[in-house]
Amino acid sequence: QVQLVESGGGLVQAGGSLRLSCAASGRTFSRYTMGWFRQAPEKGRELVAAISVSGGSTYYADSVKGRFTISRDNAKNTVYLQMNSLKPEDTAVYYCAATRSPSIRVGLSSTVYAYWGQGTQVTVSS
Repeated sequence: QVQLVESGGGLVQAGGSLRLSCAASGRTFSRYTMGWFRQAPEKGRELVAAISVSGGSTYYADSVKGRFTISRDNAKNTVYLQMNSLKPEDTAVYYCAATRSPSIRVGLSSTVYAYWGQGTQVTVSS
């Protein structure tokens, strides 16, 4: 079992930046494909970004492409989401999640993620 804890959320003005972190427990972090999801009020959960077990492959939703960067440090058991040029529509609760699937293609589906963090609130003001 892996436990995930997000941090780094907060209030930021439009155009600003935040860096989210997700710290994972356990010794097998490097075997997990990792994803960042978000859920805004009145909207469903959506995949924001995903990263392969080695960090060599990444995926971004069209809405954040060019603004967000996902990365991981397996030595620190941590995955990051660097968010630049933030927009009010980025306001949401952000969750990190882990799946044992080694395929990032499979990791594009939320149904394969067995482990989830508690979420961290990101609010972008205009």
